[in-house]
Amino acid sequence: MVFSSLLFLFIFLPAVFLLYWLSPRRGKNLILFLASLAFYAWGEPVYIVIMLISTVTDYSFGLLLSRPEWGSKRRKAIVVASVIVNLALLSYFKYADFAIRNVNALLGTDIPLTELALPIGISFYTFQSMSYIIDVYRGTAKAQRNWIDFGTFVALFPQLVAGPIVQYNTLAEQLKERRVTMEMFAEGVRRFIIGLAKKVLLANNIGLLWHAISDADAGTLPVLTAWLGIIAFAFQIYFDFSGYSDMAIGLGLMFGFRFNENFNKPYTAQSITDFWRRWHISLSTWFRDYVYIPLGGNRKGLPKQLRNILIVWLLTGIWHGAAWNFMLWGLYFGVILIFEKWAGLRLLARVPRWIRHVYASLLILIGWVLFAFDELPKVGGYLKAMFGLNGQPVWNDGTVYFLYTNLGLLAVLVLASIAWRKRTEPARENGGLSAIRSLAGTASLLVLFFLSVSYLVDATFNPFLYFRF
Repeated sequence: MVFSSLLFLFIFLPAVFLLYWLSPRRGKNLILFLASLAFYAWGEPVYIVIMLISTVTDYSFGLLLSRPEWGSKRRKAIVVASVIVNLALLSYFKYADFAIRNVNALLGTDIPLTELALPIGISFYTFQSMSYIIDVYRGTAKAQRNWIDFGTFVALFPQLVAGPIVQYNTLAEQLKERRVTMEMFAEGVRRFIIGLAKKVLLANNIGLLWHAISDADAGTLPVLTAWLGIIAFAFQIYFDFSGYSDMAIGLGLMFGFRFNENFNKPYTAQSITDFWRRWHISLSTWFRDYVYIPLGGNRKGLPKQLRNILIVWLLTGIWHGAAWNFMLWGLYFGVILIFEKWAGLRLLARVPRWIRHVYASLLILIGWVLFAFDELPKVGGYLKAMFGLNGQPVWNDGTVYFLYTNLGLLAVLVLASIAWRKRTEPARENGGLSAIRSLAGTASLLVLFFLSVSYLVDATFNPFLYFRF
């Protein structure tokens, strides 16, 4: 599916751009909406019905919320109904089989599984639709009366599969009117190529190392091999997901949309609190705005604040997948964040910066073990290997081989994960030097694009980790 999605972009994107640029201003959203449905249908045509049900339902609820004669009780009922519809769709497709398996295991029943495929992007577009209804209810956004514009917001293909999650109030004005400058388009192309390179050149290649180590019996893994494996997974999931986010942001710029950033050098974090301000920012922001703050946030004393943090992180774990390891992963980070809120951040402020970074990195890597394995016995076995509790040596010849064959790639990954991507003010330099730098930058992008496309055509290993969420 991932290769098919990228193939769609390369085959159909030029045609979409041509139609988009030739269409009048009022027709541009229609072109994007139809292109988004075509993108969705490329992978799973039948699930267009699910997306359209969610779109029509929330569009109708938004219109009902805009009726001034309706009182607060009716308005609250509409919001509750929207949340129920969206979560029911998400729960049925994402969590039904998980619930059935656990009921069968607990009660000894034999209820058949639904075995339904997860609709592409459902975890993202259901959250976006709910953000629209809540924003209209709160009065921070006006109800959208143009069905095509609303459908474009829900189905917008650049960020449909894996985000970033776009809240309606950040996109409402852009849906109505936007303009693409040549500088904006060029920046979009740059971001797209960088994201593509991160995904196929960095994430996929380090993923081969993780694949080789994680497929081995954890009981036979030396300590350093186990740590090397989870470091490889940490880099794979970061460059996989942030690469897609860059591609989505780049495509958005090419169509005149400015999506919020989704990553900000997360592996430079000095605490877990800092990490979650930098990783999957759109999801953290969504839970903050629509769950944590409505629960009371930090306004009702420390005990309730800590309770709210735990609830948010349990839900964050559940959102990521229908398995016990994701719930454990969410609770793991929730407990750490509670500790940091209670005393940890004050303690960390007293130690050197490098100690804070080591502290955060170790806890992040342990968290990725919980995230990487769906089966809890595998989680336990891998953690034992990391801490030398499986009776194996610290390293062996396999460890040396893995390090020798991946040392250059690991160095590139470290540098790329701490590189400062934010654009700075233009340097004051003569025109000749500026032209040379511009030419060198363009040449570098062309090389990255050529290498990425060559890899896609030739490679058989092309996973997309966040696709399953």
